[in-house]
Amino acid sequence: MLNFESDYVNGAHEEILKKFIETNDETSSTYGADKWSTLAKEKILKVIGKRFAKVDFLVGGTQTNETVISTVLKDYEGVIAADTGHINVHEAGAIEWTGSKVLTIKNSNGKINPDDLRQYLEKFYSDPNFEYMVFPGMVYISYPTEYGTLYTKKELKEIYSICNKYKMTFFIDGARLGYGLMSKEADIDIKNLARLCDVFYIGGTKVGALCGEAVVWTKNNQPKNFITSMKKRGTVLAKSRTIGIQFDTLFTNNLYFEISKHAIDMAEKMKKIFEEKGYKFYIDSPTNQQFFIMDTKKANELKKKVKFSVFENYDKDHVIARFVTSWATKEEDVDKLAKIL
Repeated sequence: MLNFESDYVNGAHEEILKKFIETNDETSSTYGADKWSTLAKEKILKVIGKRFAKVDFLVGGTQTNETVISTVLKDYEGVIAADTGHINVHEAGAIEWTGSKVLTIKNSNGKINPDDLRQYLEKFYSDPNFEYMVFPGMVYISYPTEYGTLYTKKELKEIYSICNKYKMTFFIDGARLGYGLMSKEADIDIKNLARLCDVFYIGGTKVGALCGEAVVWTKNNQPKNFITSMKKRGTVLAKSRTIGIQFDTLFTNNLYFEISKHAIDMAEKMKKIFEEKGYKFYIDSPTNQQFFIMDTKKANELKKKVKFSVFENYDKDHVIARFVTSWATKEEDVDKLAKIL
């Protein structure tokens, strides 16, 4: 059966598997002290152009969001996110479970509009009772967003400027970062992104790795004893080489960006197929997640031959079907999908 359900339904890129086999008999230090983690961090710092940034490897996206946010925020602060943001919708209340509140702003195509953010903060601080409210201490966005859309460089600059004005941390969730950066509509690269935020992470789980995310602290702002916070929250592996080897491989010979571009190429091809078949787009996504309005009966029939996700109901007779490509998507499978449609 064809599978376009998500971008983490496959295992790992073959180069990573080869490296695992090659190094399997080696002994290695643990908890981040292994040579592979050190090599991977050096390569990441070189790619982002920030020699004095700090990199930490965590096990997964939700764990990364929860650990970064709960460690950075003070006990009276919350995190601002779009109402469609991953931390607000699909992380089972992980942020609130730590004691921090998610403060939502209505999304605009999955994004936070800088003007809406500015108005939110002006309204908060003009309230005479703001000292008895949850303070906004961080702004969280995803690049790309949960709808596959992208922030422009101008939007990121504006949001970061607002964060600096109000002394808030700007955190970018990069679970699908490679797919965002390699989109034809992206007007930033990873160096630009690193300059326009305080902390972000490079997603591995959805971009070629078995698991793992690389958190990058861009302004010499890594929290004190962050490894202790990671350990406390169960987000660091004793066999840290497991993630170190993967990121070392992904950031060798531009592999991370090449496989991300492949996913975008497959998404563009799939997009044209759906358009030629007469399907309407729910949102015009320039990345690897594509959303189509589909007759409910058609969707149910199609599910017998193709795996995809129903993002949400569109109306009583239609659903929003999400089809996702990844680093592992085969062009022949996209061709097969065309025939089935």
